[in-house]
Amino acid sequence: MRLPERVGNQLRIGISISVPEPMGAELQAARRSFGDPLADAIPPHITVVGPTVIEPDDVDDVYAHVAAACREVPAFRVHLRGSATFRPLSPVVFIQVVDGISQCEKLERLIRTGPLAQDTRFHYHPHVTVAHEVSDENLDLAFEKMAFYETSFDVTHLHLSEHGDDNVWRAVKAFPLGQG
Repeated sequence: MRLPERVGNQLRIGISISVPEPMGAELQAARRSFGDPLADAIPPHITVVGPTVIEPDDVDDVYAHVAAACREVPAFRVHLRGSATFRPLSPVVFIQVVDGISQCEKLERLIRTGPLAQDTRFHYHPHVTVAHEVSDENLDLAFEKMAFYETSFDVTHLHLSEHGDDNVWRAVKAFPLGQG
């Protein structure tokens, strides 16, 4: 995983939709079974804004910015179905978001402004990773095994997570949707 460098006491954050239980545990177990070394460090999620470095003095501004964006989007339902891949551009197999895409895109557009404005390497594509940077054989296995995976869940909050010195991502703040 490509992470932006931190300097001094900067924080590395990400904003995402957490996959609730029991689906989260199912997807984490699947990722672990494909040999992904990050399976236990990255809880299953749909990224809204990927790893970003902020100054500690900017935390309150970032929180206010994310909260304001979340008020603009009502709660919605996500439907995940089937596997796909970013190969050959990136060694990733993921579960596709087939319903809730427009809401994910709107959240990403609203949040990736102001204090979180940044250029991105790739066009935003909501998904749930199940294998990343593993062997080609394990990527093929993940693609095959997850081809018929399907679930749905309601999205009522976004989570801001911090990347710890132990390389684990932990949710530290929840932002309710549609409260404006």
